[in-house]
Amino acid sequence: QVQLVESGGGLVQAGDSLRLSCTASGRVASWYDMGWFRRTPGKEHEFVAMINWSSSRSLYADSVQGRFTISRDNAKNTLYLQMNDLKPEDTADYFCAASSYGGDSRRSQDYSIWGQGTQVIVSS
Repeated sequence: QVQLVESGGGLVQAGDSLRLSCTASGRVASWYDMGWFRRTPGKEHEFVAMINWSSSRSLYADSVQGRFTISRDNAKNTLYLQMNDLKPEDTADYFCAASSYGGDSRRSQDYSIWGQGTQVIVSS
């Protein structure tokens, strides 16, 4: 059974950077799209970014465009999210997810494998 494990979260100040990682314990099919979502208490998963299997396409939420960069290393079964110029409104639990949907989806329901999340807190 494939499991996704996120790491790299923490407490930082506004303007700082963090890099999140997501490693698959089993082998996630290299053709799966991968995404990052975030969630704050009482809210649904919010799309952050996704990358297709070959890294030829990526999508970002408007709120993180230009500040966050998603990447993947299929040989290492690892997904990354480089977050620069962090803002207090980026505070959330961040989740990685895998999708076989194939349609560059921003919808959480199209992702079938999820990690347990890593917390990011950005102080002002």
